[in-house]
Amino acid sequence: MNLEYERKHLQNGLKFIAGVDEVGRGPLAGPVVCCAIIMPLDDIIYGVTDSKKLSGKKRETLAEIIKEKAIACNIVEVSETQIDQLNILNAVKKCMTDAVNGLSVKPDITLVDGVDTHLPINAEYVVKGDLKSYTIGCASIVAKVYRDRLMVEKAKEFPEYGFENHKGYGTKVHIEKIKEIGPCKLHRRTFIKNFWDEQAK
Repeated sequence: MNLEYERKHLQNGLKFIAGVDEVGRGPLAGPVVCCAIIMPLDDIIYGVTDSKKLSGKKRETLAEIIKEKAIACNIVEVSETQIDQLNILNAVKKCMTDAVNGLSVKPDITLVDGVDTHLPINAEYVVKGDLKSYTIGCASIVAKVYRDRLMVEKAKEFPEYGFENHKGYGTKVHIEKIKEIGPCKLHRRTFIKNFWDEQAK
């Protein structure tokens, strides 16, 4: 895992370097989840990379090790209702900002996955950061495991949609089910309006 960004800031005298990443920007249902994390950089965990490149089992294992070793870790959800009210970009910005501001240790700088979205924090933006930065990679894994577990739990409440399989993403089966029986409270109304008209029902 690449420590280039972290080393640069360490060499500039910074001590606490946070990474933040979001999971759930694209699904039709469920919250967007952000993890902000500060990791010790003298005790690197082997295997950390973009969470999407890992098997579910490997992610689960790594997430527990990461949380155990973290200097500080904070996970924040922004609900589907807030996503509809704010739009997804603003919901992600709120999620990331709240995750960083809620850390028990104040970071000297935060490495943010993605392009510059002008977050109100001291940040460096790293495109494909979950691949290029160890700290962002750790945040990516923890956020992904948290959200996947959440959607599996939600599947027990709303078994007809198959959330345990697709985690709220717009698979063919998921979209057909919404068309057949309509949405539940977890669905983002602004994301399903192309194939579900609330007013027409």
